[in-house]
Amino acid sequence: MEYRIEHDSMGEVKVPADKLWGAQTERSHENFLIGVGIETMPREITKAFGYLKKAAALANNALKPEKMTDKKLKSISQACDEVISGSLNENFPLVVWQTGSGTQSNMNTNEVIANRANQIAGEKLCHPNDDINMSQSSNDTFPTAMHIAAVVEVEDKLFPAIDILVDTFKKLEKVNEGIVKSGRTHLQDAVPIQFSQEISGWRTSLERDKEMLSSSLPYLKQLALGGTAVGTGLNAPSGFDTLVAKKVSELTGKDFVTAPNKFHALTSKDEIVFAHGALKALAADLMKIANDVRWLASGPRCGIGEIHIPENEPGSSIMPGKVNPTQCEAMTMVAVQVMGNDAAVGMAASQGNFELNVFMPVIAYNFLQSVRLLAEVMVSFNKNCAVGITANKEKMHFNLYNSLMLVTALNPYIGYENAAKTSHKAYEENISLKDACVQLGFLTAEKFDDVFHPEEMAGVKK
Repeated sequence: MEYRIEHDSMGEVKVPADKLWGAQTERSHENFLIGVGIETMPREITKAFGYLKKAAALANNALKPEKMTDKKLKSISQACDEVISGSLNENFPLVVWQTGSGTQSNMNTNEVIANRANQIAGEKLCHPNDDINMSQSSNDTFPTAMHIAAVVEVEDKLFPAIDILVDTFKKLEKVNEGIVKSGRTHLQDAVPIQFSQEISGWRTSLERDKEMLSSSLPYLKQLALGGTAVGTGLNAPSGFDTLVAKKVSELTGKDFVTAPNKFHALTSKDEIVFAHGALKALAADLMKIANDVRWLASGPRCGIGEIHIPENEPGSSIMPGKVNPTQCEAMTMVAVQVMGNDAAVGMAASQGNFELNVFMPVIAYNFLQSVRLLAEVMVSFNKNCAVGITANKEKMHFNLYNSLMLVTALNPYIGYENAAKTSHKAYEENISLKDACVQLGFLTAEKFDDVFHPEEMAGVKK
């Protein structure tokens, strides 16, 4: 491999000749051989840094044109666009497990953009620290990149995935309206419910989760940029924080603003904790939905079997013909991962000391993994399972009329205690509710038929 010599304040370093990074990136690359090639800094963060550095160059050009010249801005902007597009991803090798401030990833970005800008300009025009990092510090850029990445991924990837599954549930509600089945509470038979009503519970859970996530976004849209090292804004020109937030908004199409208190923005990660709590709520609901679906589809002969789900692949290496609810299993595993990530995010956020939190890379890694996994598993579950859910009407009807909890319909006519006696007699003697009620003398057969309408218990008029 061919190398070139780069230098930083600590001296000279050999850097692969075909890479755009510089000395500080190389030092981190060599010093943190932890999760190499697996737990690389999320590309969502790299992209966010591209937006951030371009916005900073634009703001500096407006506020300090003698330092950030039009010529520099042109080259830097093009280099940033390439970072945003992902075409320079191979030049961002650093792992999550580095300095807790994300300094080395900030410098990785500064070095790549500076070297690429110099290639574009055809001369050594830009310096990583003096130009690309102008008016900034790692301490305000990394939390800013976290917030940008979080907002972009939630709005552009997670919300559309939620909407896709919600739309599928809406269609299933219409198709299954009027189909009555046994409800279940405590894993025991309960009073009747329409299958469409059950599905509406799934749909509304997702809609509520989206609402809660949306409520967290205004806080994530507050940016630390402009606070520099400790929140005082040292070395940043007056108005930089407001202008750079405006430029980030223009580049991303999101309405970012500058954080009103930079001392809070640098050290507290409460906005991320709050938002991830909503991600955990979504994970909890997806766990519930996946469990409902696989229980209802259990069987095919010895389970509940009230719905059919798509058969996507063989389910056993030894049992021929076995098919498993694999999409449900994938979704429940994602839910568990997100719940674990929530614990990591909360613990990491609690570790701010004085003017800085130094657990930011692990917070970013876990938050963005949660968003990515939730979005992708919902798309997969929708495509490979939800759209193919159909009601097993015969099994639903059989279970409904075999349920002892239909006795609840008799409460107004024979009272709670007599209804309980009827239920127990029917169960113990394995006879119908009607036979039990008539034998106990609570109602005549004709009166029983007159008042006993299971479908009406779920709001369906016969």
